[in-house]
Amino acid sequence: MSPEPQTSTKLCPTCGTRVAVDATRCLVCGADLGTTAKPAQPEKVVQSGRLPEVTLSLPVAILLLAVFLAIGAGLVYAALRSQPEVIIQPTVTHTVTITVTPSLTATQPPPTITNTPEPSPTPITYKVQENDNCISIAYFFGVSVQSIVTLNNLPAACDTLYIGQPLQIPQPTLTPSPLPSATLSEAEATEAACEKIDYTVQENDTLSTIATAYGVPMAAIQDYNGLVGDRVQLGQSLTIPLCRRFATPGPTPTATLPPPYPAPNLLLPPDGAPFSLTSGSITLQWASVGTLAENEAYAVTIDDVTSGSGLKTVDYVTDTKYIVPAEILPTENTPHVIRWTVSVSRQVGTDNDGNPIWESAGASSAARVFTWLGGKSAPTPTP
Repeated sequence: MSPEPQTSTKLCPTCGTRVAVDATRCLVCGADLGTTAKPAQPEKVVQSGRLPEVTLSLPVAILLLAVFLAIGAGLVYAALRSQPEVIIQPTVTHTVTITVTPSLTATQPPPTITNTPEPSPTPITYKVQENDNCISIAYFFGVSVQSIVTLNNLPAACDTLYIGQPLQIPQPTLTPSPLPSATLSEAEATEAACEKIDYTVQENDTLSTIATAYGVPMAAIQDYNGLVGDRVQLGQSLTIPLCRRFATPGPTPTATLPPPYPAPNLLLPPDGAPFSLTSGSITLQWASVGTLAENEAYAVTIDDVTSGSGLKTVDYVTDTKYIVPAEILPTENTPHVIRWTVSVSRQVGTDNDGNPIWESAGASSAARVFTWLGGKSAPTPTP
């Protein structure tokens, strides 16, 4: 009978893992296996059938445990999500609002305004003096020649006056202001709120200088006073709408203006020179006051002081001479005295219609006159 073969492994008493016979420590659980002495020869036993043995290492066991925990957490979450959601409705509180209805107040009707007519102005009586004519009398009293002719039953030419003749001079008829209405329309309310002042045209005034002085566009003054052109007459009453002033811009640096120019010295024609249709064109000349800037010019003012209308013409030129336009000279066969002056003006802007706005930039020259005969030429007097 042959002896049994020697085994080269042994079992760990702690975890049951097979290790080498001479191993002193288990590689799995780390248990101390004792001395290296050779174990005693186990007794021969009868081996019987047993179940298969499953051995897991520690990392694999930890991984399986984590998988089981994750599956369990997923099942718990799914169970909680399947339960119905309970929604708590808020409690609604109703607030009672009390509405007060105002009572109606009776409106008193506006008072009735009674217009009391005023008596018409009474004409004054004037006795004709030496060298008087209808034109000079009308110019003196500020009325038209036609009104004197009509009131005194004179011929249309008004050439029958004699010294000491009494004449009825009409007075300007006052125009009553419109009565205020109880309810103003939008346009009337705007007009009533507009601030306005009355201005009387003075010597050497033009519509441009008046508009510049009050900061109002020329078109606004023309519109309020029914003016067709830009001519105004001495003593004429104008309404200046201050509500139509130019918009005031924000603060800007103030430019230093040059000193005012001296009065130009008039050269030709000499004072009192006579002219007629046979004289040709009339050229006015004066001495230069210096080199003018680009926005400066000479303002030539021409005034017919004999016609009684007081109409003026103002033109702006950069030369030191001016040819009087034939269309502004009268055509009557009666001598007219024409007065003219020259000054320097400066353009400071334009109005809403694009017309230049001028302001005085120096003193005005001394006035000179010349006579003009528009009809058939008369003998030329010696100046």
